[in-house]
Amino acid sequence: MVSSNSKQKTLLDLLIGEEEHSALVAPDRSTLSYKQLKQQIVDLAAQLNQLGIGRGDRIAIAMPNGPEMVITFLAATMCGTAAPLNPKYSTAEFTFYYEDLNASALIVLDEGVAAAKEALTEEMLLIQATLQPEGLSFNLQGDNKRDRRSTELAQPEDIAMILHTSGTTSRPKRVPIRHRNLAASASNIIGTYNLTAEDRSLCVMPLFHVHGLVGSMLSTLSSGGTVIVPVGGFNGLEFWRLLAEFQPTWYSAVPTMHQLLLSRASRNQEAIAKSELRFIRSSSSSLPPVVLESLEKTFNAPVLEAYSMTEASHQMTSNPLPPAEHKAGTVGYGFGVEVNIMDEAGNLLDKGQLGEIVVKAPNVVDGYENNPEANAKAFTLGWFRTGDQGVIDESGYLSLTGRLKELINRGGEKISPLEVDNVILRNPAVDEVLTFAAPHKTLGEDVHAAVVLKETIEEKALKQYCSQYLADFKVPRKFHFLEALPRGATGKPQRLKMAELLGITT
Repeated sequence: MVSSNSKQKTLLDLLIGEEEHSALVAPDRSTLSYKQLKQQIVDLAAQLNQLGIGRGDRIAIAMPNGPEMVITFLAATMCGTAAPLNPKYSTAEFTFYYEDLNASALIVLDEGVAAAKEALTEEMLLIQATLQPEGLSFNLQGDNKRDRRSTELAQPEDIAMILHTSGTTSRPKRVPIRHRNLAASASNIIGTYNLTAEDRSLCVMPLFHVHGLVGSMLSTLSSGGTVIVPVGGFNGLEFWRLLAEFQPTWYSAVPTMHQLLLSRASRNQEAIAKSELRFIRSSSSSLPPVVLESLEKTFNAPVLEAYSMTEASHQMTSNPLPPAEHKAGTVGYGFGVEVNIMDEAGNLLDKGQLGEIVVKAPNVVDGYENNPEANAKAFTLGWFRTGDQGVIDESGYLSLTGRLKELINRGGEKISPLEVDNVILRNPAVDEVLTFAAPHKTLGEDVHAAVVLKETIEEKALKQYCSQYLADFKVPRKFHFLEALPRGATGKPQRLKMAELLGITT
């Protein structure tokens, strides 16, 4: 359940670990205790004040994963508003985000990211983070100086960070997430998985994404536990060394990362045998049941699917830890979050009825920034409309059937791509699959599937396989054999863009 006083907390207040307990550890880095971490955050926030940055200012951050990114992010949230950006963006993308955010400054590590610096506007400060023997320090680059701001830390109602929706079909929307939203979300995650100071989370998700920032890092620090931060981010080869050296008790990742680890598990049996994982979490995209089964068998630990969105400061539902019932193929139920199903007219539906998933909770943001049209569509009677379709069973467990905008409308028949994905993935020749809508002259849309194979199989054989488990109208009319599936910056498959990427026209 949500902590009763989570509304009154800033991110600094959430760092509850014992002073000398390890807060951040990383390969080839000094371990940082909670006392050291909190002191660095306060010191760096004051340094930003001295450079003319303070509450209300938007601070872009373009840094790779590592302890320095964690410290910089937390300091930025306590000084102004952090805007973590993917350091792999192009110059044009950085230009868009700086303008959209009205960013006051950019923080980079050492020499920084060339594209991020090239996109700087004349009004923005360039601030270089440098690791010194005594800790991280901020240094202003160039002559663009401002008057010093008074030393002042953020308050619970302040916007801690700004993130953007993915913008697959339209301009990305700004999502302002307040300290109180993050406090509630972290509290929910702690309650879901019974996190304590004894837990050690291996943070493999990028720290420009809400999954990494809240699902891995902030939830762990709020439980008094230890965050293991791989320098540079996820590496499918280094993972095993980190597993053996740092002995994490859990990690959270997207399905594509889990699948990559499974492909290399047979070569790392010793690290697995000695591991102390008590659970594995999967979020940000649907985990196929066949992958879940393989993960649990390989790691001998429960794999818990969670359902999350940026607008909910990450987690909304999750499958629970044993001995509570775990329903594979579902995303569990809400922890500190009300979850319901709504029809197009805004009526709440009974259990067992299919409709749009809606949520209501303290971790849900108040609305998109300066976007009344989007807010009118997204919020109904206090419920946030997720844009996902699903159903809640009699036990309260939620099953996702797909994004409403991703459903395939084949001559009036609505088809869930996830349902088709899960069937195809059970074929032993298939490694990965992405079912998607392709344009059709008479039907409007038809079912196609992009597949990555583990072994050779003919298209005809795949169709015959699918016809054993799917109605004829759901069987893909065309299979596209690829070396790899196109993915976005956080590893999500590009389902809505597949037809365009493959050049499929009517």
